[in-house]
Amino acid sequence: MKTLVVSALALTLISFASVQAQTTEPATQATQHEVHKEAATTQKTGKEEKVVVKPEDLPAGIKKTIQGEQFSGWKVEKAFLVTETDKTQYYELQVAKGKESARVKLDKDGNNVG
Repeated sequence: MKTLVVSALALTLISFASVQAQTTEPATQATQHEVHKEAATTQKTGKEEKVVVKPEDLPAGIKKTIQGEQFSGWKVEKAFLVTETDKTQYYELQVAKGKESARVKLDKDGNNVG
C-alpha cells in the first residue's frame, strides 16, 4: 500500500513540474518578440540612440551642405538622427560616390561634428 501511495505522489509532483515548465516558455517568447520589434524602429547602443531619417526630410542646413562643392558627386544613401546619452544630437549620413562610401556626422546646421 505504501508503494502505491508513494508512486501516486511522485506522479503528481512530476505532473505539476511539467505544467509549470510549459507555462513559462510562451511568456519568454512574447518578451523576445517585443524586444525585436522595438529594435526594428530605433537602434540603441550603450551610448546613443539612432532613428532613421529619410534623406529628403533632413534639415535645410544639412541639405545646403551636401549640395555644396565639398559633397559634389556624393549621394546620401542613409541618414540617422543620433541622440547621445548627454542628449546632444547630430545627423549621421552614409554617403556614396561610385564605389566609394563614407560616413559623415553633421549638426542640424550642416557643420561637421566628427
